[in-house]
Amino acid sequence: MEFVLALHSHLPYVLNHGRWPHGSDWLCEAAIDTYLPLLEQLRALEKEKTPSPVTIGFTPVLANQLVSEDFRQEFDTFMNQREAVCKEAPASLEKTGDTALLPLVDYWKARFSRLRRLFDEVDRDLVGAFRELQDDGRLEIIGSAATHGYLPLLARDESIQLQLAIGQSEHKRLFGKAPAGCWLPECAYRPKKGRRPGIEEHLADAGFKFFFVDAHLAHAGTPLGVDYDIPLGAERFDSERHGTAHPVDAKVEQTPYRAYRVSKRRVSALVRDPQSSRQVWSRDLGYPGDAAYLEFHKIRWPGGLKLWRVTGPNIDLGAKTAYDPRAALGRATEHARHFTELLTGISERAQRGEGLVTAPFDTELFGHWWHEGVDFVGDMYRALKKQKRVKPVTASKHLSGHPPRVPIQLAEGSWGVNGDHTMWRNDLTTWTWPRLGHLEESFWKVAPKTLRKPEMHPVLAQAARELVLAQSSDWQFMISTGAVPDYAEKRFKLHCDDAEKLIGAMTSGGGSEAEGPRLAAALQKRDHLFPNILESVAKVLQS
Repeated sequence: MEFVLALHSHLPYVLNHGRWPHGSDWLCEAAIDTYLPLLEQLRALEKEKTPSPVTIGFTPVLANQLVSEDFRQEFDTFMNQREAVCKEAPASLEKTGDTALLPLVDYWKARFSRLRRLFDEVDRDLVGAFRELQDDGRLEIIGSAATHGYLPLLARDESIQLQLAIGQSEHKRLFGKAPAGCWLPECAYRPKKGRRPGIEEHLADAGFKFFFVDAHLAHAGTPLGVDYDIPLGAERFDSERHGTAHPVDAKVEQTPYRAYRVSKRRVSALVRDPQSSRQVWSRDLGYPGDAAYLEFHKIRWPGGLKLWRVTGPNIDLGAKTAYDPRAALGRATEHARHFTELLTGISERAQRGEGLVTAPFDTELFGHWWHEGVDFVGDMYRALKKQKRVKPVTASKHLSGHPPRVPIQLAEGSWGVNGDHTMWRNDLTTWTWPRLGHLEESFWKVAPKTLRKPEMHPVLAQAARELVLAQSSDWQFMISTGAVPDYAEKRFKLHCDDAEKLIGAMTSGGGSEAEGPRLAAALQKRDHLFPNILESVAKVLQS
């Protein structure tokens, strides 16, 4: 049996939009909690000659931020603050009598120092470091839509095409080669409707070869859903929120243990295995809720250090006990062995399909939400090396050896709550979609004329940036969860307003042609990403 671990890395554009708690600190936290520890673990596995063929994606909007000099400066500021806290904390803890927590300050101090050195060792270039692992054949890097736009709900096919065209272009620019795979934002899929082609046809047009779906979209299980009290996009399984499975296609055996052909143009879908995913994803039924692991929600202020462990189920934050890093790492090793045994148990059923188990997750689950998760991943690959029944591979490696033969018509939906579009279109977010739709109509109406005016190209390019930033699925997600609805609404309206101003400047009677370039130049200083976006706009208009 072959096993594909797929990690999806994404954060919305936060640079130049504040610092704490939802600005650049959010990006820096992800880097220090997840991306750097994962890189450290993968480099250690490489040194040990332990295969770790993870399939990992970076959304274009995230990758653009990670290569930005603004991020590097913000990262220095963030790390300076954390290191200052480690210097201040001992005296404060002594004063309050919390001496049992003192060793943990040394733990964080050493960890911050080690990861900061790693950042410098890779020339402060995380994208380049992962690209190097890709070029060495250690892993596969897949692409995604530009800003994680929720593709099934976008009003115009041109908008879907632009999201994917930018995704391909930026991936080639930053990672050196075209991606074979695409992480559909929120695993959201829509089949052909009337004259509108299915999402798989847009993927084929953009040059993608495969994508990932939740089991219920392939009629192979019920939605795993979303846990509402996890803020800012970290979705986990909730056993009490299973939606209703979609009608079964009797012609196709229900199994997540094969890849399916979903288009005559050789686009394939890999299906999330519910059992293995649940074991890692679930806070209540899986590994992350173990008593020994670091407690995510209890944080020492000022400073932001986490010094306590989960302790047990339903334990009040005030009753949490001191974290023991050594004990937690021991549990991560045990859980990695258990997961490997789980995979070998699944392998018998998987062989009745095409012998494939796919486990896709948000990358930020490992390290950020589940502090020991990166260590778990490393120990999992070490455990897999010691047995022969389960072989870890990249998604492309599996597909090249097992070209999908079974065609299937996927159902519409996502990996969110109820398995449908509910998380992104509901009573709280309904108002966002007509505004986006109007914005799309206006942009695609004016774009062809403006493309013929070179002096207005900067305006068209920046209008496209603001359009795709407004389309980010993160805004509706944050509004729906209630985590930071004010921030999400502010960002959504900001990008819509600015796009409308730029479109107005491109429209006769909508503003002077001199004002448009001035506004575009000012906005580009704030939202400077996707340098070749105009080429993607032109490509869509020519298609």
